[in-house]
Amino acid sequence: MTYAPADRQFFDADSHIMELPNFLKAYADPKIRDDVPEVSYSASLVTDEEVALIMAQGGRHSDEHVAKQIALGDDLIAHSKEIQALGAFNKADRSQALDLLGFEKQLVFATHSVAFPFHPSQKKDPALRYGATRAHNRHMADFCSDDPRLMGIGIVPLDHPEHAMKELEFALELGLNAIWVPHRAPGDRSPGHIDLEPFWALLAESGTPFVLHVGGAPLQALKSWSNNGRAAVKDWMGGGENVRTKDAALMHQPPETFLSMLILDGVLARNPSLKGAAVELGAGWVPEMVRRLDWVAKIYSRVDESVRFERAPSQQIREQLAFTPFPHEDVHRLIQESHEDLYLFSSDYPHVEGGRNPIGKFESHLAQASESEKLKFYSENFLRLWPDAAA
Repeated sequence: MTYAPADRQFFDADSHIMELPNFLKAYADPKIRDDVPEVSYSASLVTDEEVALIMAQGGRHSDEHVAKQIALGDDLIAHSKEIQALGAFNKADRSQALDLLGFEKQLVFATHSVAFPFHPSQKKDPALRYGATRAHNRHMADFCSDDPRLMGIGIVPLDHPEHAMKELEFALELGLNAIWVPHRAPGDRSPGHIDLEPFWALLAESGTPFVLHVGGAPLQALKSWSNNGRAAVKDWMGGGENVRTKDAALMHQPPETFLSMLILDGVLARNPSLKGAAVELGAGWVPEMVRRLDWVAKIYSRVDESVRFERAPSQQIREQLAFTPFPHEDVHRLIQESHEDLYLFSSDYPHVEGGRNPIGKFESHLAQASESEKLKFYSENFLRLWPDAAA
């Protein structure tokens, strides 16, 4: 048996590699290899001792550990988590994990290796940032190269449009299945800036979706919002460096802003074949964003020619975008408030945030949903964005 019931196809829109420290260095060009930082687990559930033991074993789990993970069978997703998970960083083990999970296809994102290329600093050399981007994309393509069920997600920061175009072309040559972009204003521009028009046009022409994902913008709210004269709160893992209570309440704002600017700047309207998804950013905010963009375009089009669209924003979103709800969000309610074409199933394997039984959680919300709604959520909406995944 597999975790996913055999009577339905499940396409997983979110899974992860748990990178080893040399994830970027090992695939970087020799001339920058010494300058590319190691991947850090300082703000995660993974301990330095766990990483050190794996590296001492040649960058792999022991045969005994792998055997114990496989023995979990269809209970794998409930207990195989983080860097100890089956296939967390070894591609052969990952194929065995997919055999047990039973998903038809699985998008594969990085976890910690995007921190250096994604987040700009005045002290960072753009050539080094984009060199690390290329190293990530090489490694991701290699990880997904032996199993067609694994769909690798490349990364491209947008801050320097010329560099971004060069790395996008390289990522497409590698055959990566989507491009993850940071959901913040790139280099003090709107993502719909004319300098980035060739980037979106090439994605559309190639049939490659863009994706937004948690980690693509700072996780924490401005420090001033947490300055209430009281003791600092802990994050959801018990520390203080990850998502905290107020951060969780505001997490939707950066991706909603990014997509709103992209739509209001006409990027989706000018590129009707461009597709995109917001992943692991929740979806409770989506119905209101759809309604808001429609009335903004309707009212302001009286004086603003730039938002006089042939297709209303809601139609653009329905035809070109999709979103992954968190397992605790009532996806059936979201469908009723917006549209059944908008939402995607995701497992978040092997991250603990995905829970022990994501299908069970989603099914509890979909008890009153139609078969058509379930079919779209678990497979058809994914295939609208990635039609080649049906092969």
